[in-house]
Formats: sequence, structure tokens, C-alpha cells
Amino acid sequence: MELSSQAQALAAIMAVVVALWVTEALPLPVTALLGVTACVIAGVAPMGEAFGPFAQPLVFLFIGSFMLAEAIRVHGLDRRLAYGVLGMRWIDGRPIRILAAVAFVSAVVSAFISNTATTAMMVAIVTGMLAAIEEADRTAARRLAPEFGTGLLLGVAYAASIGGLATPIGTPPNVIGLAFIRKELGIDISFFGWCLIGAPLAALLVAFSVVLLSRLFPAGVRHVEGLDRLVAAERREQGAWTTAQRSTAVAFGITVALWVVPGILALVLGQKHPACLWLNQRIPEGLAALVGAILLFVLPGNRRPDGSWPRVLQWSEAARIDWGIILLYGGGMALGEMAFSTGLAEWIGRSLTGWLPAGGGLPLLLAATVVAVACSEFTSNTASATMVVPVAIALARATGADPLLPALAATFAASLGFMMPVSTPCNAIVYGTGRISLRAMLRGGAIIDVAGALLVTAAVLVMGRFLTSVERLPPQNPPSMTAPH
Repeated sequence: MELSSQAQALAAIMAVVVALWVTEALPLPVTALLGVTACVIAGVAPMGEAFGPFAQPLVFLFIGSFMLAEAIRVHGLDRRLAYGVLGMRWIDGRPIRILAAVAFVSAVVSAFISNTATTAMMVAIVTGMLAAIEEADRTAARRLAPEFGTGLLLGVAYAASIGGLATPIGTPPNVIGLAFIRKELGIDISFFGWCLIGAPLAALLVAFSVVLLSRLFPAGVRHVEGLDRLVAAERREQGAWTTAQRSTAVAFGITVALWVVPGILALVLGQKHPACLWLNQRIPEGLAALVGAILLFVLPGNRRPDGSWPRVLQWSEAARIDWGIILLYGGGMALGEMAFSTGLAEWIGRSLTGWLPAGGGLPLLLAATVVAVACSEFTSNTASATMVVPVAIALARATGADPLLPALAATFAASLGFMMPVSTPCNAIVYGTGRISLRAMLRGGAIIDVAGALLVTAAVLVMGRFLTSVERLPPQNPPSMTAPH
């Protein structure tokens, strides 16, 4: 297959973009914009088409979700959840239960809020916990091993990354993978459908990481002194729920209901039922996120000293969301779509077919997963998904396999970079505490990388069969992209 001049230009541009992403010589969103701009200048695509992905419906899913997350952070609902779980009686000061609780909270919060923000919040909580525990531990008969702090902080980083797999909005690679699957394969995976795979996968990986870290970094004691007093003091300081917290919970609850109810109704009533069709057409996931975000500007916040009632979220607060991620997403999607329209993705897929047995199957799934994990160790998870998911789709088509499962595997695996501080912001944050050595991060991360790759492959094989039965829409791009744009 001979590459067109547009595909050759795109290949050169993408090589430069990948190099800039890996070296971070420019901010990642700037690099994404640079790549799309260069494509227009090089004649790969006209400006309207090249920048079209910046206005995809999933972009508004990001925007609405980020605003909800900002309100949750501003009004302290995340900290209330964290200390609520840590204060449960079953923890009883036991180290492995403390680790499990911290990992559970990190995973649940990161399923709806930025993994980076979750890690920053939980590191602040865990650091305070460790300081109080170590202070109380000085008089204990058996001292707490310092390795326990290492395991606890690594548990935060790993669980925050893993928790993002549970929902479509948990991490940017999920949205990117969904967009490619919708655009190229004509398959619209619902919020509930994603959770059928993502939630069990995240739960298994979090449980594995807790067991692993408790073995690699044992506490050396059966009971930790002082934790119950610390948590009780923090919960007393939080006091009763405020008006803003209640309003935020209402907006968030309505949004989650709009995300989940269509999938549940489809299971009960069938996908062809008029109610299911109406909800899917009128209230897609992106619109549901916008409904929740708009409610934040309607519902009352905390009463001011002058007696006025401001709204839950002010625009100055909403404007603080991570617009860079949105630009990075749009730029990555634009480059991926041009890779299909110019035939570059198909050429890469055909070039790689010699490495796999005919028919794809399990070797193809493993290849997509391993490559995505490896890429995520050296570049951002978002960039990894942008690079690997289109290639996985093209490779599956070239081998005659169904592209859905390899695309899902690559999407999930793009979030599994655990070995190095540069792999994810979560790792960088906990490494910056000074309590974790590079050797410790490499030791735990390598094992979880391998376990994650195997679990992703198994989960996609088992649960992905449910998604292969869904009705497929006509792809927005034709399956074969041999004709130059």
C-alpha cells in the first residue's frame, strides 16, 4: 500500500508531536495544537475538518464533569467522603485495613474527579495521618515500620490511576477511546455499558494493589495507635453538611442518574424500547454532564454574612477547570481521525500484521494492551491513548479481527503507567513527598503493570462479549481508508 502525500506529511508531523509529548519540551496541550495547526499548513486537511474534533459532544462531557468535580473539591465533599470511610469501625487501626480504605477512597473519588486532583487531596490527608500516627507511635511498645508510609502513599497513586478506569469520565484516555470507537466503528458505548467492564476491573486491580503493597511494605505491627483520634477530630471540624454541599450532591446525583438510568432501562426493557431510545437521543452523556454543571449555577450555596445566597459555583471557580486537558483531547482526536482519513492508520496496521498470527484474537489483544502500557510509562496517558487506540483499530482490521475489543484493551491499558515518577502526575505527586524511593516505585509498579495488562486482557475478553452484541451504527468514516483524503 502506497502512502499519499497527505499521509506522509501527517506521519512526519505525528513523529514530531510524539517526540514533543515524550520529552515535554512544550506543554502537552500546546503540542497538540501545534500538531493540528501544522496539518492544516501542510495540506493534510482543511481547517474546519482538522479542528472539528474540538467540538465533539464528548468535549462537553469533559467540561461538565470538570465543573462538577470543581464544586465537589471547593465545598469539601471529597474530604468528607475520605474521613467518613476512614472513620468506619471495621478499620480498627489495622494497617492493611487503613491501606485498603485509603485505596478505596482514592479509587472511588478518581472515578468521577481528576486523578491528579484526587491524588493531591489524598496525599494531603495521608501525610497528616502519617504525621499523627508517627507522633502517637513514639510511645508504642512496637514501632510502626517506616515502609508502611511508602506503601500507603503508593496505594494512593496506584488507586487514583486505577479508579479512573471505572467510569467513562474517570480519566481522559477513556473519553478518547470512546470517541474513536464511536467515530470509526459506529459503536456507542453507554455510561452503564462501560461500567460493566471498568468497575469490576478497577475493583480487582485495587484489591490486587492493596495485597501487593501490604506484602512489599509491611507495617510490622497489628494495630496503629492514634488513627481513631485523628479521624474523629477531623470529622468534628467538618461539622454538619452545609447548603452548598447538599446542592452539590443533588447536582452530582442527578447527573449520575442520567448517566446510569438509560443503561439499566436497556437491560430491563430492551434497547428498542421507546423510553430507552428517547433518553439516548435526547439526553446523551455529554448533555447530562452539562445539566449537572448548569444546576451548580442555579442551586443555592452557603449563605453569606450579609444574608445573600450565592450559587453553588461561581464562574471564577468554574473557569479554573483544566482547559489544557480539553485542548489535549481535541488535538489528539484530530490527529487520530486524520490518521484514518489519510490512510496512515491502515498502513501502520498492515505493516504490523506480520508480527501477529493470522486472525488476531488473543495475541492482538495482548499486543494492544502491552504497547499501551509501555507507551504510558514514557508519555502521558492521554497521549498514549491517542497514539495506540487508532493503531489497534487499524491493526485489527488488517488481520480481519473485530476492532472493538483491541480498541477497548488499548483504552484501558493506556492508564496503567505505574513504574516511574514521570509515568503519571499521580506518581509524580507521591514521589515528590520524599517518602518514596525510585526503587520502591519501580518494584511495585512493574508488578502492577504486568497484573494490569493480564487483567485488562481477561476483562475485555469476558465482559467485552456483552458489548459485541450491541447494535452498531454506520461508522462516520468508512472501514477502509485506502483512498487519500
